[in-house]
Amino acid sequence: RYHMFSFLLLLLSLLFFLPAFRLASFFLHFSLPYSALHQVGVGKMEAGNTGRAGGVYIPPAKLRRMEQQVEDKSSQEYQRMQWEKLRKSINGIVNKVNLTNIKTLLPGLFKHNIIRGRGLFCRSVMKAQMASQPFSNVYAALAAVVNTKMPEIGELLLKRVITQFQRAYKRNDKGACVGSVKFIAHLVNQAVAHELIALELITLLLERPSDDSVEVAVNFTKECGAMLQELSPQGLHAIFERFRTILHEGEIDKRVQYMIEGLFAVRKSAFKEFPAIATELDLVDADDQVTHELSLDEKYSRDEKLDFFHPDPNFEVNEKRYGDIRREILGDSDDSDGDDEDEEDDEDEDDEEDIKEQLKQQAIEDETKQDLVNLRRTIYLTIMSSANFEECTHKILKMKIPEDKFGEISHMLVECCSQERTYLPFYGLIGQRFCHLQRIFQELFVKQFEEQYAVIYRYETNKLRNIARFFAHLFYTDAFGWEALSCIHLNEEETTSSSRIFIKILFQEIVEYMGMKKMVERLRDPFLQAHFEGIFPRDHPKKTRFSINFFTSIGLGALTEPLREFLRKMPKDMLAQERKRQREQSSDESSSSSSSSDSGSSSGSDSDSGSGSGSGSGS
Repeated sequence: RYHMFSFLLLLLSLLFFLPAFRLASFFLHFSLPYSALHQVGVGKMEAGNTGRAGGVYIPPAKLRRMEQQVEDKSSQEYQRMQWEKLRKSINGIVNKVNLTNIKTLLPGLFKHNIIRGRGLFCRSVMKAQMASQPFSNVYAALAAVVNTKMPEIGELLLKRVITQFQRAYKRNDKGACVGSVKFIAHLVNQAVAHELIALELITLLLERPSDDSVEVAVNFTKECGAMLQELSPQGLHAIFERFRTILHEGEIDKRVQYMIEGLFAVRKSAFKEFPAIATELDLVDADDQVTHELSLDEKYSRDEKLDFFHPDPNFEVNEKRYGDIRREILGDSDDSDGDDEDEEDDEDEDDEEDIKEQLKQQAIEDETKQDLVNLRRTIYLTIMSSANFEECTHKILKMKIPEDKFGEISHMLVECCSQERTYLPFYGLIGQRFCHLQRIFQELFVKQFEEQYAVIYRYETNKLRNIARFFAHLFYTDAFGWEALSCIHLNEEETTSSSRIFIKILFQEIVEYMGMKKMVERLRDPFLQAHFEGIFPRDHPKKTRFSINFFTSIGLGALTEPLREFLRKMPKDMLAQERKRQREQSSDESSSSSSSSDSGSSSGSDSDSGSGSGSGSGS
C-alpha cells in the first residue's frame, strides 16, 4: 500500500508540474526584449555562415541591395558577400564546362578573382571530376589553361589530387583511387604533371599486384600510354614487361588477365582508341605549358584553409591588383569592368531561369530504350490483369500513351497472344475494339500483319497458329481492310513451309466463321481483286496451278473456281509461249549435254594421240 500510494503521488506531481513548466517557458519567451531575440538569431546566422555550405541562401537581388548599402568596401560583411559570390560563380562555371563550351567559359572564369578563390577552384574541380569521371579530360584541360596563367593554382590542384590518391590507396578505397588515377593521367597528358609521376604510380600499383591494383594500373596506362610512348618509351617498355611477367605468373583473376591482354592489343594499335589530348581540348601551346615535377613519395599540404572565408586587411588593394592581371590576360579595358559586373549580377539573378529554359530546350535521347521497355511492361501487365476485353481496352486508353507509341499496343497484343498455349478470343476482341474506336489502329494492325508475315518463319507452330487465328478474327469481323492480304504471294518460290501453314490456318479460320458462300463473295469483290493477285496469281500457269493445288489440299477448293476457269480458258498465245519456253529449255539442256560429250571425246582423242606419240618415241 505504501508503494502504491507513493507511485500515485509521483504521477499526480508530474501531471501538475509539466503544464506549469510549459506555461512558464511560454511567458518567459514573450517577456524577453526584441533586441535579445534578434541577437540570438544573428548569432545563429553568423554561425551558419562559417560552415562549408556557405550560410543562408540570399536571393541575388537582395544581395545586390545589401552590397549597395555597405559603405565600407573593406569591411568583413562586404568581403563575406564577395566570397559567397565568388564561390557560386566558380562552382557554376566548373559545373557547366564540357567539351564544346570550354573555350567560351574560360574568359568568364578569369573575370573572377581565382587567386583569392584558388582553394574554391581546386575543390570544385576535384569534386566535379569525381562526380563525372568520363569528363576528366575536360577538367584537366581547364586546369591546364589556368596553370599557364597562374602556375601556383595548378601546383595546388596537383598536390591535392596526389594527396587524395595517397589517402585512397592507404584506405583501399577503389572508387576514389580510380577517380584520382584517371585525373592524374589526364594532368600528365596536359603536361601539368611530369611523366615521372605516372611511372612512379604504375610502379607502385604493380609492386605488389592484386586484382584491383592491376586493374587500376591497366586503366591508367590506357589513359596516358600515348603520352608516355612519346615522352618516355623506355619507361613504358619496362612497364609492359612488368605486365607481361604478371600475366605469365597467372596469380591474378582471369578477368584481369584478359584486361592485360586487351592493353597489349591497345599498345599494338598505337593507342588509337585512347588519344592523349582530344582536338577540342588542345588549348595550350607547348611553349606556354608549365610542368610541375612532384613525387608520390613526398607528403604535401592541402592548404584546406584556402577553402574557407578569412577577412583580408588589404582587400581593396588585392582586388585592384587582380584587375590588372585580368586585363593583362583578357585584354579588357577599365570601362568594360563595370559592364561585366552588371552582367554577372544579371546572370546570378537569372541563373535558375536559364537552367530551366535549357532543360526545356534540351532534347534527351534515351539510347538504352528504357522508356520503351517500361511502356511495354505496363501494357503487358494491363492486358494480363484485365478481366475482359472491354476493361482492358479502357485501361490502355486511360494510360494516355502518345500517338507515336500506339504501335507498341498492337505489337504487345500480338506478342501476348502468341505466348498463350491455345488461342483466346480475348485478344481478337481487344484488337477488334481498338480498330473500331480509332482509325489509326487499323493502319497499325495492317502494318503488324505485314511484319508478322515477313518473319513468320521464326515462330514455332503453336505461336504461328495463335497469330493466324488472331488476324483471322480481325478479317472476318472487318476490323481492318482486306487489302492487307496483298503482302501474300502464294507460289513455290516466295513461300516457306511456315508461311504456307500460316495461310492455311488463316483461311480455314475465316471460312469457318464467315461460311464458304460469303467468303467466295468477298474474294470476288471487284474492288479487292487487285489485292488478291498474289494469292490467286494469273501471270504464270505454274503459279496458278500451285495456288489451285494448295487450296484444294486444305479443303478450300471452292475458292479457286474462277482460277480453274481461267486456266481452262487460258489464251492460246500464252500456252504457245509456255511451250516455246519449254522447248528452249530442253534445247539448251541438249546443247549443253552435246557440248560436254564433244569435249569429252576431244579430250579422249587428245589422250590417244598423246599415248601414240609416246609409244612412237619409245620405239
